[in-house]
Amino acid sequence: MARKLQTDEWLFGAAAGLALFGVVMVYSASGALAFREGGSQYQYVLKQGFWTIAGLVGMFLMMHVDYGWLRHRWIVAGGLIITVLLLVAVFAFPRINGAHRWIRLGFMSFQPSELAKLSLMIFLARFLERRAGEEHDLLKTFAPCLLLTGLLTGLVALEPDLGTAMMLGVICLVLLYTAGARMLHLSLMGGAALVGIVAMIAMFPWRMKRMMAFLDPWADPQGSGYQVVQSLLAVGSGGTNGLGFAEGKQKMFFLPFAHSDFIFAVVGEELGLVGALTLLAIFGLFLWRGVRAALRAPDRFGMLLSLGIVTSIMVQALFNISVVLSLVPAKGIPLPFISYGGSSMLLTLLSVGVLLNISQQGSDYEGGGLRQRQAAPPVAPAKRERGPVVQPQGVWRPEQWRG
Repeated sequence: MARKLQTDEWLFGAAAGLALFGVVMVYSASGALAFREGGSQYQYVLKQGFWTIAGLVGMFLMMHVDYGWLRHRWIVAGGLIITVLLLVAVFAFPRINGAHRWIRLGFMSFQPSELAKLSLMIFLARFLERRAGEEHDLLKTFAPCLLLTGLLTGLVALEPDLGTAMMLGVICLVLLYTAGARMLHLSLMGGAALVGIVAMIAMFPWRMKRMMAFLDPWADPQGSGYQVVQSLLAVGSGGTNGLGFAEGKQKMFFLPFAHSDFIFAVVGEELGLVGALTLLAIFGLFLWRGVRAALRAPDRFGMLLSLGIVTSIMVQALFNISVVLSLVPAKGIPLPFISYGGSSMLLTLLSVGVLLNISQQGSDYEGGGLRQRQAAPPVAPAKRERGPVVQPQGVWRPEQWRG
């Protein structure tokens, strides 16, 4: 007998809707810049549309492939090795905007730091699953997670990309806390990370300027505070209902990176408070359904991987929006689903596909996978009549690859 797995339509709709809305906003935010650079206002939106379609196709495929594949040791190890090699290779390519963040091959470019987030999540989920019952062990569990996270974080920070490095640290912290690590160990990790962040800010004068601009952007509105001031002007000028789609003024070469890091300011200017709150509500819907999928996951690996995906997307979204509203110091980090960027869009949608597959397989558990994951005392197996095996329909399960 077979039962058909049901897709979480709310989660699917939130992800697909955000991605398609992102294409529309990239067109609005980049038209003038694209026309000035290449003579066609569709230069950026065509690239974004291509990667969005590729990401949606990949998301659909990952929905129908059993996420247990990702647990196989060769996939985990291979993903980490490839990620480290790419993070090292990125330094062989020319700087773009003062940083080694992209690998360019012809007309295509790729950010290895985006892959680092997914690789880290998969490793931590599998490792912490295999260390169930030993979460409090400093040497066997906590130290290996911290060492690998430190390696990836260090390579990303050297690009330099402090924002993504911080995201890697947050992912590790959340998964370790969820798995049951000691609060003392987590506190020491958080304290060490805070000291490292302060040191990296203090050692680079341009980061100190950003910090001063955050504290008082109007002290130098034409210099270090320019980005923040223009962003606040864009959001404030939108009012309640906005100026209208494609009617924004700040994207006309006033607001830097309007189609990428500061695209939320364009949303606020053109769609107003109503549009901005609607966008936040959809992200909230994604958070709710994502956490629900994690709580109902059929195993510990699925739970931790789901939480890692949701944490990565939501914390990054919160950080980007906070930068636009000058709630935190300015940092170049994109808004998931919305900002221009092929590698970010592709890997984000692939991750959502994995999340949807976990949600499908946990949809029949009332009370969630938490009940299924609770340890129970061993009991003697009872004799029962052998009945038909119920297998999910619509998910490809290569059992021979389970490792």
